[in-house]
Amino acid sequence: MNDDPLPVHQLDVLIVDDEAGMRAGAERSLEGFSVPLPEFSETVTFAVRSAATGEEALAQLKAKTPDILLLDYKLPDMTGIDVLAASSSGDFLTIMITAFASLEVAVTATKRGAFDFLAKPFTPEELRATISKAARSIYLHRKARRLEEEKRQVRFEFISVLAHELKSPLAAVEGYMHLMKERMKGPELEAYDSMIERSVTRIGGMRKLVMDLLDLTRLESGKKKRALEPVDLVKAAGLAAEAVASLAEAKKVAVEVKVPAGLAMTADPGEVDMILSNLLTNAVKYNKPGGRATLELERAGGSVAIRCTDTGIGMTEEELAKLFGEFVRMKNEHTRNIDGSGLGLSILKKVVKLYGGEVKVRSKYGEGTTFELTLKDAPVPATVEAAR
Repeated sequence: MNDDPLPVHQLDVLIVDDEAGMRAGAERSLEGFSVPLPEFSETVTFAVRSAATGEEALAQLKAKTPDILLLDYKLPDMTGIDVLAASSSGDFLTIMITAFASLEVAVTATKRGAFDFLAKPFTPEELRATISKAARSIYLHRKARRLEEEKRQVRFEFISVLAHELKSPLAAVEGYMHLMKERMKGPELEAYDSMIERSVTRIGGMRKLVMDLLDLTRLESGKKKRALEPVDLVKAAGLAAEAVASLAEAKKVAVEVKVPAGLAMTADPGEVDMILSNLLTNAVKYNKPGGRATLELERAGGSVAIRCTDTGIGMTEEELAKLFGEFVRMKNEHTRNIDGSGLGLSILKKVVKLYGGEVKVRSKYGEGTTFELTLKDAPVPATVEAAR
């Protein structure tokens, strides 16, 4: 149990009333008063200031916008409604104080943005309850606004990165197309084979980016269709090794798979393939010529433990901290020419979570990287069990 005190945040309260006793009583009621908001991991306290007239209230509102405005309806120089009408719209909640709680006043005040009402005379407990409700409302609205701003920022960054990732290969393919159209290498078709091969590679990279984006979207929306069944992990590991064989041969990287006989689990075959292929592909891609990539699987209690080790270029502490972000690719003198969408590890982490597992990474720059993860057998829906 965590008994650490919650961080304290102070809200500014402006009390506007022509009765000095009411202002003093309200200030005393809120002095030392706090509202714990464990759902926001904060405690709210209140700094109170006051005004006796409408003009004084407008001056204070102009000088500093409060968080909560306690506003008397009947003031010596104007009504509270007049104060609200004359004040520029601000990010504060208004609590009207009135002894004339008519329906007309309530409707007009609400139209002007009043949040709540306090009828005179009121007790300290009634004031604190109303202030507590206002404080919670303020935090809910501000948190919602922050989340919306964060969503806009994430959307902007996502589109910017996506445009950047697609712009380069599109420009390359377009350039090759123009060269071929203008017959820059003469009339012989064979002269353009290298351009065609490079274009196909670039288009393949764009297709993978699109497919990775679709996978990521399905995972985050919870709409990914899963086919859970017994999966032969020995066979799956062998297929993953075969898939990287040509890349490993080109980079002169030795690939080794260590799997005990008869290892199986309940899982989605496509997800298992994605995990193993992603680990081995990265272990080869980010390796050194003459290096080694090793994939190991074993049963550990109720889970399957997977370890993928390479003797590659490794990562710095700063790079490790950013590793599972979306569109993250380590860019240094060793990785500049290595293709990738930057989404693979982000997707891998989300898939591992579907199996109640976690991913751990150890790496040392210049020496290599080790990924360790655990997968629990996925629960099979009752409809699937009944069909067996």
